[in-house]
Amino acid sequence: MADTEGAFLTKGDLAYHRVRARILAGEFTPGAVIRQEMLADEIGISVTPLREALRRLKSEGLVVLDAHRDARVSELTAEEARHLYEVRTSLDSLAAGLASQRRTEASVNELRESAERLQPLAGGAGEDAVRAHRQFHTALYRASGNPVLIGMLDDLWDKSDRYRRLGLELIAGSAEPRMRDYQEHFRLMELVVAGDSEGAAALMRRHVQSSLNALVIESLGEQAPDGPPSGNGPHPRQDRGRPENPGSARRPA
Repeated sequence: MADTEGAFLTKGDLAYHRVRARILAGEFTPGAVIRQEMLADEIGISVTPLREALRRLKSEGLVVLDAHRDARVSELTAEEARHLYEVRTSLDSLAAGLASQRRTEASVNELRESAERLQPLAGGAGEDAVRAHRQFHTALYRASGNPVLIGMLDDLWDKSDRYRRLGLELIAGSAEPRMRDYQEHFRLMELVVAGDSEGAAALMRRHVQSSLNALVIESLGEQAPDGPPSGNGPHPRQDRGRPENPGSARRPA
């Protein structure tokens, strides 16, 4: 969906949201040079607010700026993947437990509706499957009723998306769907609806430990800290090529 400039307070804010969304969606690949003049022209702004946006993205670890003001998308690293995994293991589990205690009729209905759209995240999963997976987990942690926790998990899931997409690339050649992972979503929903706080928190912890993000940690050269990842896969062949324009896309196969 196209953004309109009037929806943002400043041009820098517009550029920030546009570029951030494209990095997280994998449209700007890890290590890719961001061609600032071309991108600013595409967004319809000058280079100055774009550079302001890039500085904000640098503070989030999504962009690297060098002394010559060149910009490129940050690489995916085992260290960052491990940090995200560690925090998700704790916060997603906490949210599941709180959701079991604080669920409302509205939040349960939202959770059930999002569960109906779920698809197994197997090799070759499309954008609809990725979006439905995110929507389910969002509905679950929003049921916690804790706005601070919800904000932290929104940001955490945003930053994990790049690694999740790499995980899909790693299993792209596998014909076996991740059925256990898929079925765990419905069991999580049952536990939340039943008010089983301890059960929901424990299952969520195991769910994160077998996630695509855990697989990526191993593929990038480390062992997931709280247990073995969800499966073995080849080391990723990250594309070091630089896109010829700022909109070049490379989505998971």
